Amino acid sequence: MVNIGALLFRVKFNNDKSQFVLIPKMLKDLVPNDMLKAMSTTDWQKNIVAAYNKQASMTSEEASLAFLKVVCRWPTFGCAFFEVKQTSDPNFPDIVRIAISKQGVSIIHPKTKDVLATHPFNRIANWCSGSTYFHITVGNLVKGNKILCETSLGYKMDDLLTSYVNMYLNETKAVRTRNQRYNE
Repeated sequence: MVNIGALLFRVKFNNDKSQFVLIPKMLKDLVPNDMLKAMSTTDWQKNIVAAYNKQASMTSEEASLAFLKVVCRWPTFGCAFFEVKQTSDPNFPDIVRIAISKQGVSIIHPKTKDVLATHPFNRIANWCSGSTYFHITVGNLVKGNKILCETSLGYKMDDLLTSYVNMYLNETKAVRTRNQRYNE
């Protein structure tokens, strides 16, 4: 996270080392919130400055690109997050985060950020929503695992999931069509 902070600092200030004094005030913009307590503010500043100095030949644009190359590998990159109250799995906390992305639907522990479960689109059988809920069935409709969530954002989750599933189905159909052409 120190390197991420240094890259973000370089993106904002390029080669202006006189701005190092701002690091303590802008730490929340350089480091993820849940990581701030990993070190003291002084240690964060010292380590970010050291990482920044190691990137001395890097431009602001190169720092932006380097930052994106790191975060695009994170499993939650590109996800839309929804905090919900789940009522279906006693092994999960009551409050979880549902992450919806082009990979599928993931359930994430809100404190530890651990991915508790991931469901690709080809395993999602059904979903529905209303003004106070979002429900999803994983597996098949008869013996599927139902994930029941209480949320006021169910309609947004429904719209997003519908868009991703339609994209997934269109891509799958295009691949099948290409394969049929090659097999003829």
